[in-house]
Amino acid sequence: MKTWMAGALAGIVGFGLAAPAAWADDARPVRMMVGAAPGGGTDIMARIVADKLAAILKQPVVVDNRPGASNTIAADLTAKAPPDGNTLLMGVSTSQAIAPHLLKLQFNPLKDLAPVALVAQVPNVLVVNNQLPVQDARSLVAQIQAHPDKYRYSSSGVGSTQHLAAAAFAHQIRGRMLHVPYKSSASGLVDLMGGQVDMSFETMPSVINHIKAGKLRALAVTSDTRSALLPNVPTLKEAGVPEIQANTWYGVYATGGTPPATLQKLGAAMAQVMKDPDTLRRLGDVGAVPGTMDAARFDAFSRSEYARYGKLIAELGVKLD
Repeated sequence: MKTWMAGALAGIVGFGLAAPAAWADDARPVRMMVGAAPGGGTDIMARIVADKLAAILKQPVVVDNRPGASNTIAADLTAKAPPDGNTLLMGVSTSQAIAPHLLKLQFNPLKDLAPVALVAQVPNVLVVNNQLPVQDARSLVAQIQAHPDKYRYSSSGVGSTQHLAAAAFAHQIRGRMLHVPYKSSASGLVDLMGGQVDMSFETMPSVINHIKAGKLRALAVTSDTRSALLPNVPTLKEAGVPEIQANTWYGVYATGGTPPATLQKLGAAMAQVMKDPDTLRRLGDVGAVPGTMDAARFDAFSRSEYARYGKLIAELGVKLD
């Protein structure tokens, strides 16, 4: 595990070592770090925001995908970048609230990253491959309980929201399943559709197109109410199975130590982005609930989620494989 982490984090030394520039007068591109591969939920959120933010800042905003280590490579790069506002992170609950309790990181997400704005929250969707002979969540639960360790669930890595959601679900129903972690949601979904794994609690943006195309079967959503994109899919509560708190959230962070004036400008720019009708439409298209938190509220939310997931991980006994 130590070798893997060392390899995964290799190459970040020397990233952005130039002296900080005056952000307001800087024409350099802003780098939006993303800890997932293209096509996943975090990448989708970053690309929804990037163009709008570029127009407001009058600087190019370039999405930079650095997948691996449970989304934490991108967070590490951002934490160690010059605090000038030119490196931002599209953070996700995996890297900000879950992975710090499982991985030995070289940064502190509560100190080394500065919250700017919550972008969105999305429900996770319980999906199964079409070959699985179950049509609803109750039938799936019965099969899992009757056949311990037979059914396999995918995730985008140990400590991802998909992993924690499925582990919590198994704990609630007193069942046992096999966890198959992947390097990204996209690669896990390929095997899910191909039948190499049986199910997943995937994020809505990653899976909605596959559901609509009939490539996967949705059994339930983790939100309190049904999704407008999947009005015929029940919530876990409606499906008659134990509920879990498994929504995924995304937000923009700057490097810790970024001057307050720069953070205020970034926050004001993000407030404009989050009011833009096209932004709201695009978020709605992937089943996301737009964020309405300013930096202070987002900071408090990030800290509460960090504590909540730390408690859940301890209760479930989740450890690195």
